[in-house]
Amino acid sequence: MKTAIFHQALDNIGGAEIVTLTLARGLEADIYTTNINREKIIAFGFEDILPRLRSIGQIPVKAPFRQQLALRKFRSLDLSGQYDRFVISGDWAVGAAVNNHPNVWYAHGPLDELWEFKNQVRGEALAWWMRPIFDIWTATNRKLVKRYARHVDRWVCNSKNVRKRILKIFGSEATVIYPPIETNHYRYEKPKGYWLSVNRLVGHKRIEIQLEAFRNMPDKRLVIAGSYEKGARQFESYKQKLERLKPENVTLLHWVSDEELKTLYAECIGFLTTAEREDFGMTAVEAMAAGKPVIAPDDGGYRESVIQDKTGVLVHEMDAERLAEAVKTIDLKLQSDPLRYRDACCARAKEFDADTFIKKMNSLLP
Repeated sequence: MKTAIFHQALDNIGGAEIVTLTLARGLEADIYTTNINREKIIAFGFEDILPRLRSIGQIPVKAPFRQQLALRKFRSLDLSGQYDRFVISGDWAVGAAVNNHPNVWYAHGPLDELWEFKNQVRGEALAWWMRPIFDIWTATNRKLVKRYARHVDRWVCNSKNVRKRILKIFGSEATVIYPPIETNHYRYEKPKGYWLSVNRLVGHKRIEIQLEAFRNMPDKRLVIAGSYEKGARQFESYKQKLERLKPENVTLLHWVSDEELKTLYAECIGFLTTAEREDFGMTAVEAMAAGKPVIAPDDGGYRESVIQDKTGVLVHEMDAERLAEAVKTIDLKLQSDPLRYRDACCARAKEFDADTFIKKMNSLLP
Protein backbone atom coordinates (compact mmCIF):
# COMPACT_ATOMS: atom_id res chain seq x y z
CA MET A 1 0.00 0.00 0.00
CA LYS A 2 1.43 3.37 -1.04
CA THR A 3 0.86 6.00 1.65
CA ALA A 4 1.28 9.78 1.59
CA ILE A 5 1.40 11.93 4.73
CA PHE A 6 0.66 15.66 4.77
CA HIS A 7 2.30 18.06 7.22
CA GLN A 8 2.34 21.84 6.81
CA ALA A 9 6.09 22.40 7.44
CA LEU A 10 9.17 20.57 8.72
CA ASP A 11 11.48 23.49 9.41
CA ASN A 12 10.83 23.37 13.16
CA ILE A 13 10.66 20.04 14.97
CA GLY A 14 8.29 19.52 17.88
CA GLY A 15 5.91 16.80 18.99
CA ALA A 16 3.62 16.90 15.94
CA GLU A 17 6.59 16.78 13.58
CA ILE A 18 8.09 13.80 15.41
CA VAL A 19 4.76 11.99 15.10
CA THR A 20 4.77 12.69 11.36
CA LEU A 21 8.34 11.46 10.87
CA THR A 22 7.76 8.36 13.02
CA LEU A 23 4.62 7.55 11.06
CA ALA A 24 6.47 7.90 7.76
CA ARG A 25 9.13 5.50 9.01
CA GLY A 26 6.63 2.95 10.28
CA LEU A 27 4.40 3.03 7.19
CA GLU A 28 7.23 3.54 4.69
CA ALA A 29 5.29 6.59 3.53
CA ASP A 30 6.19 9.75 1.63
CA ILE A 31 5.74 13.11 3.38
CA TYR A 32 4.39 16.10 1.48
CA THR A 33 5.23 19.36 3.20
CA THR A 34 6.49 22.89 2.49
CA ASN A 35 9.59 24.20 4.27
CA ILE A 36 12.16 21.55 5.22
CA ASN A 37 15.12 21.89 7.59
CA ARG A 38 17.16 18.77 6.90
CA GLU A 39 19.74 19.53 9.60
CA LYS A 40 17.10 19.56 12.33
CA ILE A 41 15.50 16.38 10.98
CA ILE A 42 18.88 14.65 11.09
CA ALA A 43 19.54 16.02 14.59
CA PHE A 44 16.34 14.36 15.81
CA GLY A 45 17.38 10.98 14.42
CA PHE A 46 15.33 10.85 11.21
CA GLU A 47 18.04 10.94 8.55
CA ASP A 48 16.49 7.83 6.95
CA ILE A 49 13.31 9.81 6.19
CA LEU A 50 15.04 12.48 4.07
CA PRO A 51 14.55 10.59 0.77
CA ARG A 52 10.81 10.43 1.51
CA LEU A 53 10.35 14.20 1.85
CA ARG A 54 8.53 16.10 -0.90
CA SER A 55 8.19 19.89 -0.78
CA ILE A 56 5.15 21.45 -2.49
CA GLY A 57 6.72 24.90 -2.22
CA GLN A 58 8.01 27.36 0.35
CA ILE A 59 5.85 29.31 2.79
CA PRO A 60 6.75 32.39 4.88
CA VAL A 61 8.30 32.09 8.32
CA LYS A 62 5.97 34.58 9.99
CA ALA A 63 2.33 34.15 10.97
CA PRO A 64 -0.35 34.51 9.70
CA PHE A 65 1.07 34.31 6.18
CA ARG A 66 2.71 31.00 7.07
CA GLN A 67 -0.53 29.28 8.05
CA GLN A 68 -2.56 30.89 5.29
CA LEU A 69 -0.29 29.84 2.46
CA ALA A 70 0.07 26.33 3.88
CA LEU A 71 -3.70 25.96 3.99
CA ARG A 72 -3.98 27.19 0.41
CA LYS A 73 -1.22 24.99 -0.98
CA PHE A 74 -2.64 21.80 0.52
CA ARG A 75 -6.15 22.69 -0.61
CA SER A 76 -4.95 22.65 -4.23
CA LEU A 77 -2.81 19.52 -3.86
CA ASP A 78 -4.20 16.53 -5.76
CA LEU A 79 -2.35 13.21 -5.61
CA SER A 80 -5.34 11.02 -6.36
CA GLY A 81 -4.30 7.92 -8.27
CA GLN A 82 -0.69 8.18 -7.11
CA TYR A 83 -1.24 6.74 -3.62
CA ASP A 84 -3.57 4.22 -2.03
CA ARG A 85 -4.21 6.14 1.18
CA PHE A 86 -3.50 9.50 2.81
CA VAL A 87 -2.82 10.73 6.34
CA ILE A 88 -3.18 14.38 7.36
CA SER A 89 -0.76 14.79 10.25
CA GLY A 90 -0.18 18.55 10.27
CA ASP A 91 -3.37 20.38 11.21
CA TRP A 92 -2.82 23.25 8.75
CA ALA A 93 -2.60 20.67 5.96
CA VAL A 94 -6.29 19.77 6.38
CA GLY A 95 -7.08 21.29 2.97
CA ALA A 96 -5.53 18.17 1.41
CA ALA A 97 -8.62 16.24 2.54
CA VAL A 98 -10.62 17.80 -0.30
CA ASN A 99 -8.88 16.04 -3.20
CA ASN A 100 -7.10 13.07 -1.64
CA HIS A 101 -9.09 9.98 -0.64
CA PRO A 102 -9.35 7.75 1.30
CA ASN A 103 -7.90 9.85 4.09
CA VAL A 104 -7.44 9.96 7.84
CA TRP A 105 -6.86 13.13 9.83
CA TYR A 106 -4.57 12.52 12.82
CA ALA A 107 -5.44 15.69 14.72
CA HIS A 108 -2.96 17.12 17.22
CA GLY A 109 -4.89 20.15 18.46
CA PRO A 110 -6.66 20.77 16.24
CA LEU A 111 -5.60 24.23 15.03
CA ASP A 112 -5.23 25.60 18.53
CA GLU A 113 -4.58 29.17 17.39
CA LEU A 114 -8.07 29.27 15.87
CA TRP A 115 -9.89 27.74 18.83
CA GLU A 116 -8.26 26.56 22.07
CA PHE A 117 -5.63 29.31 22.41
CA LYS A 118 -7.24 32.02 20.29
CA ASN A 119 -7.76 34.42 23.18
CA GLN A 120 -4.25 33.90 24.47
CA VAL A 121 -2.68 34.61 21.07
CA ARG A 122 -4.91 37.65 20.66
CA GLY A 123 -4.14 39.10 24.07
CA GLU A 124 -0.46 38.27 24.50
CA ALA A 125 1.17 37.99 21.08
CA LEU A 126 -0.48 40.85 19.20
CA ALA A 127 -0.39 44.63 19.38
CA TRP A 128 -3.76 46.24 20.09
CA TRP A 129 -4.19 47.49 16.54
CA MET A 130 -3.68 43.99 15.10
CA ARG A 131 -6.43 42.36 17.18
CA PRO A 132 -9.42 43.36 14.97
CA ILE A 133 -7.53 42.00 11.93
CA PHE A 134 -6.80 38.81 13.86
CA ASP A 135 -10.52 38.45 14.67
CA ILE A 136 -11.41 38.63 10.97
CA TRP A 137 -8.61 36.20 10.08
CA THR A 138 -9.75 33.74 12.75
CA ALA A 139 -13.41 33.86 11.72
CA THR A 140 -12.53 33.39 8.04
CA ASN A 141 -10.24 30.45 8.67
CA ARG A 142 -12.65 28.75 11.04
CA LYS A 143 -15.13 28.65 8.17
CA LEU A 144 -12.52 27.42 5.71
CA VAL A 145 -11.22 24.69 8.00
CA LYS A 146 -14.72 23.45 8.82
CA ARG A 147 -15.50 23.32 5.10
CA TYR A 148 -12.37 21.31 4.35
CA ALA A 149 -12.95 19.05 7.35
CA ARG A 150 -16.21 17.81 5.80
CA HIS A 151 -14.00 15.88 3.37
CA VAL A 152 -12.21 13.95 6.15
CA ASP A 153 -13.04 10.26 5.80
CA ARG A 154 -11.93 9.20 9.28
CA TRP A 155 -10.91 11.11 12.38
CA VAL A 156 -8.09 10.05 14.69
CA CYS A 157 -6.54 12.13 17.47
CA ASN A 158 -3.78 12.02 20.06
CA SER A 159 -5.80 12.06 23.30
CA LYS A 160 -9.25 11.96 24.88
CA ASN A 161 -8.67 15.63 25.62
CA VAL A 162 -8.45 16.45 21.89
CA ARG A 163 -11.31 14.09 21.06
CA LYS A 164 -13.59 16.34 23.13
CA ARG A 165 -12.40 19.40 21.18
CA ILE A 166 -13.07 17.70 17.84
CA LEU A 167 -16.60 16.78 18.89
CA LYS A 168 -17.25 20.33 20.11
CA ILE A 169 -15.77 22.12 17.08
CA PHE A 170 -16.54 19.78 14.19
CA GLY A 171 -19.28 17.56 15.57
CA SER A 172 -17.26 14.48 14.61
CA GLU A 173 -16.29 11.40 16.60
CA ALA A 174 -12.58 10.55 16.65
CA THR A 175 -10.62 7.45 17.60
CA VAL A 176 -7.87 8.04 20.15
CA ILE A 177 -4.42 6.67 19.30
CA TYR A 178 -1.76 8.05 21.60
CA PRO A 179 1.35 9.49 19.89
CA PRO A 180 4.46 7.33 19.51
CA ILE A 181 7.47 7.22 21.80
CA GLU A 182 10.52 5.15 20.84
CA THR A 183 10.85 3.94 24.42
CA ASN A 184 13.86 1.70 23.74
CA HIS A 185 15.86 4.79 22.72
CA TYR A 186 15.75 6.18 26.28
CA ARG A 187 17.84 5.13 29.26
CA TYR A 188 18.15 5.72 32.99
CA GLU A 189 21.37 7.03 34.49
CA LYS A 190 22.32 8.30 37.91
CA PRO A 191 21.00 11.89 38.29
CA LYS A 192 23.47 14.75 37.97
CA GLY A 193 21.67 17.25 40.16
CA TYR A 194 19.28 19.08 37.83
CA TRP A 195 15.60 19.07 36.92
CA LEU A 196 14.64 19.12 33.23
CA SER A 197 11.98 20.93 31.21
CA VAL A 198 11.52 20.45 27.43
CA ASN A 199 9.24 22.87 25.58
CA ARG A 200 8.43 24.69 22.42
CA LEU A 201 8.79 28.31 23.53
CA VAL A 202 5.21 29.55 23.33
CA GLY A 203 3.10 31.37 25.88
CA HIS A 204 0.75 28.57 26.92
CA LYS A 205 3.74 26.53 28.14
CA ARG A 206 3.90 29.07 31.01
CA ILE A 207 7.64 28.76 31.47
CA GLU A 208 7.61 31.89 33.66
CA ILE A 209 6.17 29.66 36.40
CA GLN A 210 9.24 27.45 36.22
CA LEU A 211 11.61 30.42 36.40
CA GLU A 212 9.82 31.88 39.42
CA ALA A 213 9.74 28.54 41.24
CA PHE A 214 13.48 27.99 40.83
CA ARG A 215 14.30 31.59 41.68
CA ASN A 216 12.77 30.75 45.05
CA MET A 217 14.83 27.52 45.26
CA PRO A 218 18.40 28.77 44.64
CA ASP A 219 19.84 25.49 45.92
CA LYS A 220 18.23 23.56 43.03
CA ARG A 221 19.01 23.59 39.31
CA LEU A 222 16.76 23.58 36.26
CA VAL A 223 17.71 22.98 32.62
CA ILE A 224 15.18 24.12 30.02
CA ALA A 225 15.58 22.74 26.51
CA GLY A 226 13.46 24.97 24.30
CA SER A 227 12.80 25.15 20.59
CA TYR A 228 11.30 28.18 18.88
CA GLU A 229 10.50 29.39 15.38
CA LYS A 230 13.18 31.84 14.29
CA GLY A 231 11.79 34.97 12.71
CA ALA A 232 8.31 34.54 14.15
CA ARG A 233 7.57 37.57 16.34
CA GLN A 234 5.67 35.79 19.11
CA PHE A 235 8.37 33.11 19.51
CA GLU A 236 11.29 35.53 19.40
CA SER A 237 9.70 37.94 21.89
CA TYR A 238 8.80 35.15 24.31
CA LYS A 239 12.34 33.74 24.11
CA GLN A 240 13.80 37.16 24.90
CA LYS A 241 11.39 37.59 27.79
CA LEU A 242 12.46 34.27 29.32
CA GLU A 243 16.14 35.14 28.98
CA ARG A 244 15.51 38.40 30.87
CA LEU A 245 13.63 36.62 33.67
CA LYS A 246 15.97 33.64 34.01
CA PRO A 247 17.69 33.29 37.42
CA GLU A 248 21.28 32.05 37.70
CA ASN A 249 20.30 28.50 38.67
CA VAL A 250 18.35 28.01 35.41
CA THR A 251 20.07 27.09 32.14
CA LEU A 252 18.20 27.76 28.88
CA LEU A 253 19.30 25.64 25.89
CA HIS A 254 18.06 26.03 22.32
CA TRP A 255 17.77 23.32 19.67
CA VAL A 256 19.67 20.50 21.36
CA SER A 257 20.26 17.40 19.23
CA ASP A 258 18.33 14.19 19.76
CA GLU A 259 21.39 12.56 21.35
CA GLU A 260 21.90 15.52 23.70
CA LEU A 261 18.22 15.51 24.65
CA LYS A 262 18.23 11.82 25.52
CA THR A 263 21.28 12.37 27.72
CA LEU A 264 19.49 15.24 29.47
CA TYR A 265 16.54 12.93 30.15
CA ALA A 266 18.83 10.14 31.36
CA GLU A 267 20.79 12.29 33.82
CA CYS A 268 18.07 14.55 35.24
CA ILE A 269 16.51 14.16 38.70
CA GLY A 270 13.05 14.46 37.23
CA PHE A 271 11.02 16.23 34.58
CA LEU A 272 8.62 19.13 34.94
CA THR A 273 6.17 20.89 32.68
CA THR A 274 3.77 23.77 33.23
CA ALA A 275 1.96 23.69 29.87
CA GLU A 276 -1.66 24.78 30.00
CA ARG A 277 -4.34 22.55 28.44
CA GLU A 278 -1.70 20.47 26.68
CA ASP A 279 -3.06 18.36 23.82
CA PHE A 280 -1.24 15.25 25.05
CA GLY A 281 2.34 15.99 26.15
CA MET A 282 4.85 13.61 24.58
CA THR A 283 7.77 14.97 26.60
CA ALA A 284 6.26 13.63 29.83
CA VAL A 285 6.24 10.12 28.36
CA GLU A 286 9.79 10.55 27.06
CA ALA A 287 10.92 11.39 30.59
CA MET A 288 9.12 8.35 31.99
CA ALA A 289 10.79 6.20 29.33
CA ALA A 290 14.07 7.32 30.93
CA GLY A 291 12.74 6.22 34.31
CA LYS A 292 12.32 9.76 35.63
CA PRO A 293 9.33 11.12 37.60
CA VAL A 294 7.15 13.84 36.08
CA ILE A 295 5.58 16.96 37.58
CA ALA A 296 2.75 18.25 35.39
CA PRO A 297 -0.48 20.26 35.62
CA ASP A 298 -3.55 18.27 36.55
CA ASP A 299 -5.28 19.03 33.27
CA GLY A 300 -5.15 18.35 29.53
CA GLY A 301 -3.40 15.28 28.19
CA TYR A 302 -1.18 14.85 31.26
CA ARG A 303 -4.11 13.26 33.05
CA GLU A 304 -3.92 10.48 30.48
CA SER A 305 -0.22 9.70 30.87
CA VAL A 306 1.04 10.58 34.35
CA ILE A 307 -0.14 8.39 37.25
CA GLN A 308 -0.39 10.35 40.48
CA ASP A 309 2.18 9.28 43.10
CA LYS A 310 3.38 6.34 40.99
CA THR A 311 5.07 8.07 38.06
CA GLY A 312 5.08 11.62 39.40
CA VAL A 313 2.84 14.40 40.67
CA LEU A 314 -0.12 16.10 38.99
CA VAL A 315 -0.43 19.65 40.35
CA HIS A 316 -3.89 21.17 40.68
CA GLU A 317 -3.99 24.87 39.73
CA MET A 318 -0.33 25.04 38.79
CA ASP A 319 1.65 28.03 40.02
CA ALA A 320 5.23 28.67 41.16
CA GLU A 321 4.54 27.85 44.80
CA ARG A 322 2.80 24.54 44.04
CA LEU A 323 5.49 23.62 41.52
CA ALA A 324 8.21 24.24 44.11
CA GLU A 325 6.33 22.10 46.64
CA ALA A 326 6.12 19.23 44.14
CA VAL A 327 9.85 19.48 43.36
CA LYS A 328 10.71 19.37 47.06
CA THR A 329 8.34 16.44 47.65
CA ILE A 330 9.89 14.30 44.92
CA ASP A 331 13.42 15.29 45.92
CA LEU A 332 12.71 14.15 49.48
CA LYS A 333 11.30 10.81 48.32
CA LEU A 334 14.27 10.18 46.03
CA GLN A 335 16.70 10.88 48.86
CA SER A 336 15.26 7.94 50.81
CA ASP A 337 14.79 5.73 47.74
CA PRO A 338 16.70 6.84 44.59
CA LEU A 339 14.94 4.25 42.41
CA ARG A 340 11.47 4.86 43.77
CA TYR A 341 9.91 5.92 40.44
CA ARG A 342 12.16 4.23 37.87
CA ASP A 343 10.38 0.92 37.20
CA ALA A 344 6.86 2.33 37.33
CA CYS A 345 7.82 5.15 34.93
CA CYS A 346 9.45 2.80 32.42
CA ALA A 347 6.45 0.44 32.52
CA ARG A 348 4.01 3.31 32.01
CA ALA A 349 5.97 4.68 29.06
CA LYS A 350 5.91 1.27 27.36
CA GLU A 351 2.13 1.65 26.99
CA PHE A 352 2.80 4.49 24.52
CA ASP A 353 5.49 2.73 22.49
CA ALA A 354 5.92 3.59 18.80
CA ASP A 355 5.30 -0.01 17.69
CA THR A 356 1.85 0.10 19.29
CA PHE A 357 1.13 3.40 17.56
CA ILE A 358 2.08 2.09 14.11
CA LYS A 359 0.03 -1.09 14.53
CA LYS A 360 -3.06 0.85 15.57
CA MET A 361 -2.69 3.38 12.76
CA ASN A 362 -2.21 0.61 10.20
CA SER A 363 -5.37 -1.11 11.41
CA LEU A 364 -7.41 2.09 10.92
CA LEU A 365 -6.06 3.07 7.53
CA PRO A 366 -7.95 1.84 4.47
